[in-house]
Amino acid sequence: MNKRLFFIVAFISVLFTSCIPVKDLVYLQKKENTTSGNTISMVESKPYRLQTHDILSITIKASDPKLVTIFNPSTDGQPEGKSESDLYFDGFTVDDHGNIRIPVLGEMNVMGFTLEEVRVNIEKQLLADYFKENASIFVVVKLAGFRYTINGEVGSTGTKTLFQEKVNVMEAIANAGDITTTGDRKTVTIIRQTPTGTEMKDIDLTNINVMSSPYYFLQPNDYIYVKPLKQKTWGTGSTGIQSLTTIIALLSLVTTTFLLLKK
Repeated sequence: MNKRLFFIVAFISVLFTSCIPVKDLVYLQKKENTTSGNTISMVESKPYRLQTHDILSITIKASDPKLVTIFNPSTDGQPEGKSESDLYFDGFTVDDHGNIRIPVLGEMNVMGFTLEEVRVNIEKQLLADYFKENASIFVVVKLAGFRYTINGEVGSTGTKTLFQEKVNVMEAIANAGDITTTGDRKTVTIIRQTPTGTEMKDIDLTNINVMSSPYYFLQPNDYIYVKPLKQKTWGTGSTGIQSLTTIIALLSLVTTTFLLLKK
């Protein structure tokens, strides 16, 4: 009787420990250390400063479009209507020295500058060397798509591109097909290249306080890695039904083997 009770308790323990609890699957929960109230104080996202290998989309407009045709590598200048290959070939790539080459204007250093600072510098150079104030020069400088790479326990891995100015980690993961059931939402790793070196940070997406993290909003070229939960390495299944099926199959195998050896 004691042996039967032991096996029943062991069976139930394995069944429950092998399942993934709901609390490990729900995003942005209010936990014990959560900031009181319904408002999460957001961390102000700092303007992105350009680095080598970034690709810029630069459009120069004027009251007379013919005046600026030579400055624009394409006619429309709208990244939203282009493929990634178009942006790669028509955009302005920041080289290893931090420079871009603009038609007529020549080389311009943009390393460490924000997009707004680059826009202002281009406008100043155009007005100083080529145009008068009444030309109504209008310059638009954007990143040629917000690129990031995601790997691990997500629906679709690889390098992704979103055509928007700001992207948070929740949007990036949703764009990659969400984290799978066996993905660890509590320790999502963000790897970020900065002018001073590489930064790596683990964030907990099940805690609503993650919205106050400086890593909640991504920067271009960030790398996201979602680790697997232990349940995946155990191979017992992510749900109770899967675990039960695995355990029953295992017990059947053991019983069959025992009976065959007994004969």
